[in-house]
This record gives sequence, C-alpha cells and structure tokens, in this order.
Amino acid sequence: MEITKIYQPDQVDEAAKEIQLGELIAFPTETVYGLGADATNEKAVLRVFQAKGRPADNPLNVTVANVEMVKRFVGDINEWGQTLINKFWPGPLTLIFKTLPNALSPVVTGGLPTAAFRMPDNQVTLKMIEKAQTPIVGPSANSSGKPSPTTAEHVFHDMEGKIAGIVDDGPTSVGMESTIIDLSGDVPVIIRPGAISTKQIEAVLKMKVKHKQAASNQKYRHYNPDATVKMVNHNDWQIAIDWAIKQPFKVGIMAETAVLNQFKPQLSTFDLGSGVQDASQNFFAGIRKLDNEEHVNLILVQTFAEDGLGEAYMNRLRKASNNQLWSLE
Repeated sequence: MEITKIYQPDQVDEAAKEIQLGELIAFPTETVYGLGADATNEKAVLRVFQAKGRPADNPLNVTVANVEMVKRFVGDINEWGQTLINKFWPGPLTLIFKTLPNALSPVVTGGLPTAAFRMPDNQVTLKMIEKAQTPIVGPSANSSGKPSPTTAEHVFHDMEGKIAGIVDDGPTSVGMESTIIDLSGDVPVIIRPGAISTKQIEAVLKMKVKHKQAASNQKYRHYNPDATVKMVNHNDWQIAIDWAIKQPFKVGIMAETAVLNQFKPQLSTFDLGSGVQDASQNFFAGIRKLDNEEHVNLILVQTFAEDGLGEAYMNRLRKASNNQLWSLE
C-alpha cells in the first residue's frame, strides 16, 4: 500500500515530478477532483483503471494545460472546436475529437478513433500539467460508480493507499462534472450535460446540437452510494417526511435551506443551499456525507427544473436514483 501524500497548491512542482515518474496524482478542477497520470505512459494509465476499479473499455479524458497539447494528438482543430475553445476554455467543457493514427494509446481511448480533451479552470492544476510537461488523463478521482469527489477529503476516502498524492485546493466551485460534446461527427452531439448548458453551446455555435439518448439499461452505473436514492418533487415534501419518520430504517434528506426550514425534519439532513447553483455544487458532498458518515439507508433528494444548470443536476440525480421518484405507492 502506498502512502498517499497531501500536496498544498504551492507544492505542485513535487506533484508534477510524481506524474513524470509514472505515479498517480489526484488534482483539483472547478468541477470535481480528477485522477491524473501521464497520458503518454501506458503503464501509468493502466494503474488509473486499477485504482478506480474502472472497466478497461471505458475511455479516459485527457486533461491539458494549453491548446497545443490537444493539437499534438488531433492535428488541426475543427471550426466548432475552435469556437468553443475560444469561448469556454479554460472551463467545464470537454471536447471529443478524432485523433491522429496511433497518437494515443488504446488504453486511453478504449480503442476508439476519438479522444476527449479538457482544459480545467484551475490555475493550480494547469501549473502542475505545465511543470510535468505532459497532458494527463483525468477521470474523476473516486471509486468507479461512486459519487464524484468535490474535496480532497472525498478523494482520500476512496483512494488512500492507492495513489501517490492529492493536490488539495479546497472544495470545487461547480461541483458537477463538465459538459461533454462530441465534435467528431457531422453534427455536434452532447454526450453529458454539465455546467455549460445546451443553450449556451447553441448560442456560441449558432446552431442546434443533438443529445445522445441514454440507454434504458446503462452499461456502467454512476454516482451510486450504498444507500438507495430517490427523487422528491417539491409538493411532496411534507408527506415524504411524515412517511420517513415512521420508517424502521434510517432516512436522510437532501434539500434546499427553505425546504429544511419549512418542514424541520427530525432526520439526518444535508442543506443543499439556495437554488440550483448551490445544489449542484453541494450535491455529491451531500450524498457522500449521508452515505459515508450518517450511514442512512435511504436518501430523499430535492428535484429542480431541467433547464440551465438544472439540466446537469437532474442528470446526476436521475443516475444516482436510477430514475426512482419517491411516492407512497
């Protein structure tokens, strides 16, 4: 078992050296913490799959510090990509491009002719990548299938003894993973909603984009705590809380401050804050706290309208709950 060291932001030179040596380093972004390894070092990348317990055919994204790192693997960037890069990078947007032949190991790409690239809006991580002089793979730094980590403590909980270090830059500011858009085909396709909304992307590209349709039986489960998660519509809170108090098992509540103040549930609670922006930032932290610290059996979570950032919030909540809506029936 490795000793997992915590690096402060002024220690990124040390973290970068570990990357160069083929070690795994968790790093902060504005969305969630990522798990980094030299994207050109196949042995190091294989260790990422091992540390996460991630299926080997599930491709990894590549995290870069500048656009030149992307061009190294894809050649010329198409017009859509350049437009989105100019507007949203660094930021919570991941772009999928066709790659040059043999530019990246199939261990990174899952054997696909494409790869996903992101430049996070976090100066500490950008500096680390620049110091390491290599792009790094950057999946979320959690055990595969579990809620994403938004603090260094979350990473330590999942990865202690499995990785060399964690760069601690405090809680993430967005809390939801990046929007992913595939630019490798005839029309842009949003693969996963995130902090940058469909409307924002369409406004910049001046065109409609498609959305990948979610399969009814997802190959890989995501954001799944040990507790069962169910969605609660706004009008159902009083009856849901009354029901929860009577149950023989432990129930946790995740809702906005206004909901908690109104109903004052005598249960384990987590305050999502005020509005969908706060709720998105706090979502994964709440799931982890109620699951790992409060050890509840069921988590009831507030829903939001599916527009803007609510599109990403509800995507994660639907996955965490396996699309289960709480009801008395």
